[in-house]
Amino acid sequence: MATDDFTIGALARASGLARSTLLYYERLGLLQPQARSASDYRLYTQTDAERLEQICLYRRMGVPLKEIAEILDDAGERAAAAILRKRLGTLEGEINDLRRQQSCIVRLLKQGEMQEEIEMLTKERWVAVMRAAGLTDEAMHNWHVQFEKMEPDAHQEFLECLGIDAAEVGQIRAWSRQG
Repeated sequence: MATDDFTIGALARASGLARSTLLYYERLGLLQPQARSASDYRLYTQTDAERLEQICLYRRMGVPLKEIAEILDDAGERAAAAILRKRLGTLEGEINDLRRQQSCIVRLLKQGEMQEEIEMLTKERWVAVMRAAGLTDEAMHNWHVQFEKMEPDAHQEFLECLGIDAAEVGQIRAWSRQG
């Protein structure tokens, strides 16, 4: 055993990978031990350790193992560049998908926050706001009449969101329809 050779355990520890990962890479042909010891231990050279570093680098970039093999086994930089460009395109698509998801989540959260603000609005607070805006009882009645004529379902929802019970909502809507 040369002084710069690694056993599979030593290479696993040095790389921070599990021994089973190195055996898997061997089965795929990504990383082959250069020799065996007298006790039949796998022996890896410094060159193998450097190859493993490259494998790990490409894995961190999300390059599939099959494509890593192509990059490492093909001396041409064109193949590597093509594979990396493809991966970059995939990442851009994933980033765009994540941004769309993020945007949807933000919209949903904003809707939830708006709903919470609406839920904090009670009948008493709404009447106080209307009075502060200068509306008289007659003007508020007219507001309800117009709301009921134009958007009866929305009027129902609005009254319910103020926390008014069903019986009173029915009375207000009937009063609004009478004009």
